[in-house]
Amino acid sequence: MALKLIKLTKEYEKQLCEMIDEWKTDQEINHTNRSPWAIFKNDCHDFEFYLEHLELKEAREDRVPDLVFFLLDEDRDRLLGAVNIRHYLNDSLLKEGGHIGDGIRPSERRKGYATEMIRLALTECKKLGIEKVLMTCDKDNIGSARSIIKNGGILENEFVNSEGNVEQRYWISL
Repeated sequence: MALKLIKLTKEYEKQLCEMIDEWKTDQEINHTNRSPWAIFKNDCHDFEFYLEHLELKEAREDRVPDLVFFLLDEDRDRLLGAVNIRHYLNDSLLKEGGHIGDGIRPSERRKGYATEMIRLALTECKKLGIEKVLMTCDKDNIGSARSIIKNGGILENEFVNSEGNVEQRYWISL
């Protein structure tokens, strides 16, 4: 299977909205989280606005510049998930969130895609000059923890996050 990270273009508008709609339906039914938040902050059905506001180019308020990539299965021409890479950590991201937020669409989970997407994202982190990457996940999200660990993640600690969930903080040296 040929997987790669891509930047979103008009060519993927329909696929993006199908993936986002699937995710939202799953979240309503199963109460799963929506990660990475960056792909849910705007309405994909207003695609031009969505694309223009997908990434943050300059820091503002408590947000840092970021990049957003989508995981494409080239063989099936299907978007499988997304990853949000923050250029650096501010105080908030150092505590909760880290450098990378990622997620796989519900119908494609438990197939190893998250592990590969993180591996590809770490290559992008290297391009940004990041030497040590922080990733976080809820303690009960065993799949995310495994994907992080398979990519070299070392658990630093656990804490109760702002939503009252136990969150784990992992560091990956590049």
